[in-house]
Amino acid sequence: MLKVILSVVLLAIITTIVGYQQLQATITSPLLVSTNTHFEVKKGTGFNQLCKQWQVKGWVEDCLRYQVVAKLDPTLTDLKAGLYELTSDSVINNIKKINQGEQVSFSFTIIEGQNLREVLNTVKTATNLQNDLKDDALSMQILDSDMYLEGWLFPDTYHYHNNDTASSVLKRAAQKMQQVLDDAWQKRSDDLPYDTAYKALIMASIIEKETGLASERPLIASAFVNRLNTNMRLQTDPTVIYGIGADFDGDIKSKDLRDYTPYNTYRINGLPPTPIAMPSKAAILAAVNPPQSDYVYFVSKGDGSHQFSTTLKQHNVAVNTYILNKKN
Repeated sequence: MLKVILSVVLLAIITTIVGYQQLQATITSPLLVSTNTHFEVKKGTGFNQLCKQWQVKGWVEDCLRYQVVAKLDPTLTDLKAGLYELTSDSVINNIKKINQGEQVSFSFTIIEGQNLREVLNTVKTATNLQNDLKDDALSMQILDSDMYLEGWLFPDTYHYHNNDTASSVLKRAAQKMQQVLDDAWQKRSDDLPYDTAYKALIMASIIEKETGLASERPLIASAFVNRLNTNMRLQTDPTVIYGIGADFDGDIKSKDLRDYTPYNTYRINGLPPTPIAMPSKAAILAAVNPPQSDYVYFVSKGDGSHQFSTTLKQHNVAVNTYILNKKN
């Protein structure tokens, strides 16, 4: 009788050891993918269905043992829909990634100085981003108002998941721009020649487009503010280019400076009616807190920087030095 009892106990121990070893082997067994692979978990997919899909693809040999593990750890059956990057890590760790919703992340970047047309063209080629934008109601869709969308999208990189909508990404960009602008406007200088945050945004967009060297944003802002304070026209080429629009061929001609558009600051007084690009935070801060200076003119040196001048005589010398002499 004792021998029988000992045999039963021994068998139980052996069975336990073998079962534990099999369990450990199951938990650590790799997903049989040769390279990192994107896999979409559809909404409503269950654990058994997922395992069968992977078995069909040859990524797991059988599902029964994983079903046993899932019985021991029911949290494994909580699958979140989305696109995931599967690796040759263990099957269980790949499933845990899906349990935790660690989806593949894509990115969409709005570059400082891009205009709205350029941003919308980028949307069209963005990876796994659903373009749900309504051309005839874009401002209402993004801003919940009929205000023109130009200038309202903060330059930054925005991350999103598979088949997120373009409108959701642009809404985030608009909300961030509103916050940055509001914060800057609250800390503005007292003697600005514009009385609304929106006008400051317009100015910031012009500063952004005129800036080849980031450190010069404040001086460019100062020169433009000085022009407005003396009722001098801004006379800035980027506004002319914006007014020409998609027809601009890359070369500003004398005719372009003479032709009237609402954006041609050689022909209009003050600011144009809307921003001309998406300004950076640095450009916004320069627009609302320009340094004190006597600069009114500046001309490009051809290396991204500018020569600043306080008088027309100085400016003409700079033009001869950096523009005319180079052409001769």
